[in-house]
Amino acid sequence: MKDSRFQKVVAAGGIPVGHMVWEFGTRGIAKILESTGIDFVFIDMEHSAFDTERVADLLAWFKATDIAPFVRVPQGLYHFIARIMDAGALGVMVACVESAGQAKQIVDAAKYAPLGNRGVGLGGAHTDYVLPDPIAYFKRANENSTVICMIESPAGLTNLEAIASTPGVDMLWVGHYDLSQAMGIPGEFQNPKFLAALQSVVDAARKYHILAGMQPGNMEQAEQWLKIGFNVISWRVDAAVYAGTLHSEIEALRKRLNR
Repeated sequence: MKDSRFQKVVAAGGIPVGHMVWEFGTRGIAKILESTGIDFVFIDMEHSAFDTERVADLLAWFKATDIAPFVRVPQGLYHFIARIMDAGALGVMVACVESAGQAKQIVDAAKYAPLGNRGVGLGGAHTDYVLPDPIAYFKRANENSTVICMIESPAGLTNLEAIASTPGVDMLWVGHYDLSQAMGIPGEFQNPKFLAALQSVVDAARKYHILAGMQPGNMEQAEQWLKIGFNVISWRVDAAVYAGTLHSEIEALRKRLNR
């Protein structure tokens, strides 16, 4: 198991910067992203067409980099989480966590005993196809993996402290579109109610000494959310970066051609 670059940045007091892949699941994406210097990547299974086999391929390609690969699964179910962890993911993000019970279920699937209840199948992709010393491996795997609970509903906000205090939970993550929609203020990211919700997530994370993350769509959002106290940032999704960059460059080219 390679060391998590994400956790190294956190341990050094830095703010990890990542990116989300939900469209361009190609063999080259891992090395392309490595060239940008990012610390971690989310491979999305909630809003993409990626199946488990494609995710396993991506995780294998990311092993050729020092980027920490995490996978977002649509629900905190064992058959999602355990399989992607055994495929080599160094962390799991779970959508719409609303209770301590859900958080514990996620930890149980992602972490080995005594912290969790992950099933044992050694000698696969997660151990580089060798049989490790089991006691040392279980301890290292628990320390080197990251469990991320997404807060995307009023119920999640109500139970913030119970979720954040669940042993094995490493990070709270705000799904800002889902949360604003669930609050009845879709896309109103400057609404005082939404900003108060963001502050409550940061406060809960600080209280229980875990991380708080978000994915801004522009630099203004990033600046604001960093000032609120979020200390993990994922920079947009792959399709948005590609489309946005291509659009601006095509516009610049058209202006040049029209001279």
